[in-house]
Amino acid sequence: MSQRIALATYSVKPRGGVVHTLELAEALKAQGADVTVIAMGDPEVGFFRPVDVPVIIIPAPEWGETLDERVFRWIDALTNGIDAVHDRFDIVHSQDCISARAAARVRDAGADFRVIRTVHHVDDFTTQALIDCQIAAIKEPDEVLVVSELWRRQLLEDYGVAATVVTNGVNMDRFSGAISPERRRELRGSIGAEGSFLFLSVGGIEPRKGSEFLVEALGKIKAEFGETAIRLAVVGGHSFQDYRAYRERVLGSLKDHDLAIDEDLILLGTVSNDALSEWFQAADAFVFPSLKEGWGLVILEAMSARLPVVTSDIAVFHEFLKHDENAVMTTTGDAELLAAGMSRLVEDPDLASRLADVGPKVAARFSWEETARQHLAIYS
Repeated sequence: MSQRIALATYSVKPRGGVVHTLELAEALKAQGADVTVIAMGDPEVGFFRPVDVPVIIIPAPEWGETLDERVFRWIDALTNGIDAVHDRFDIVHSQDCISARAAARVRDAGADFRVIRTVHHVDDFTTQALIDCQIAAIKEPDEVLVVSELWRRQLLEDYGVAATVVTNGVNMDRFSGAISPERRRELRGSIGAEGSFLFLSVGGIEPRKGSEFLVEALGKIKAEFGETAIRLAVVGGHSFQDYRAYRERVLGSLKDHDLAIDEDLILLGTVSNDALSEWFQAADAFVFPSLKEGWGLVILEAMSARLPVVTSDIAVFHEFLKHDENAVMTTTGDAELLAAGMSRLVEDPDLASRLADVGPKVAARFSWEETARQHLAIYS
């Protein structure tokens, strides 16, 4: 009898860990696994994209005013939801600290399943309750996985937890399909980027994404190339955490950098899975100056779409990127050098073309098929 596997996640929105969950679930099913996805959200709405495995969506509780309230309400609701179906699974594999705490509670109350947790990254929480909750979510599971060597070392050094590395995959088919020239012109025209060099970034305006440095860099390259030469479109914005103060500060700095919203910086918000693929095809380059990531799956998605990439030089990116070989890597948190890196792609079409050509070769090294095989070995 095959193992009955549940992949659990805290959301139905297109955040990195949720994308990972759905892609992994479908890859596991393709290899014959009995897999179900459990998530928090609106059962009437479902996930941000169609999902080719059974899903259980537990109604999300009322949104709390503070992050602490939200986290603990979500844990309580997810605990009750998993408990109601606990006898249907042999393994509950969590993708975040919320579902990990919930699964461990149900296990500790007597449920006969093993808890596996993938730690994508560790958040910088500021309240002791959330710090303690995150530590417990790392230490309570029966088995811990990480998506990079950096985080394997980090968990061992900081928490004494020995984790196994299983990298992300990338669904190249989803991002490599070309759109028509007419559709490309339509998308670019919709944001006033017809005659501009269009940079795309994904992740919204958040501290972890290095948004303040990206805005400052955009101002510098606008000053270099002229009024309409450069545009930056940013996809995303949904987050469980509250970044309103940071977002207001970053957007409030636009005038200081001679930038305007909806002109130089276009916030596309959360878009559908198909629309994201189209924006990758409509852009000229991808920029991702993150300060912290678990891996950087969206970089591989951009590379699948043949977008030349400019990134920060955080350690985890060095696990699959090499400066000037397959990406332009710039010093983390340095707007001046980020602007210089972005400018190189604008000024040097040969460099941009070379990086575009090599991108799919990098992405092809990371398949969900292989990731699923590694997971099945661990489940066994």
